[in-house]
Amino acid sequence: MAIWRFWLNTLILSSQYNPPRFVELIMLWIALILLAVWSLVPFWPYLVLSLSFVIGSSISILIREAIAPSPYIRATQVTAVLMLIISIYGLADVIQYFNW
Repeated sequence: MAIWRFWLNTLILSSQYNPPRFVELIMLWIALILLAVWSLVPFWPYLVLSLSFVIGSSISILIREAIAPSPYIRATQVTAVLMLIISIYGLADVIQYFNW
């Protein structure tokens, strides 16, 4: 029980300390879970939803870094831009699954 309480307190503290970063982290975890579901059940809506979560969190990271830079601004921006490029490329690749 103490382990669960520790993780709950850590989660609450991190959400209070930096809420935008916490929301971005949750979005990325949901994207990872959706990618895992997509790898088991290859329906394109899971992939599209996952990539849209990654795009949203990447844009949020870039905006947050522009407003309030962190000590690791260059690494954070490069990572966010790479996630954005890969996600947009993935969405462009998923267009083939649409039935027009």
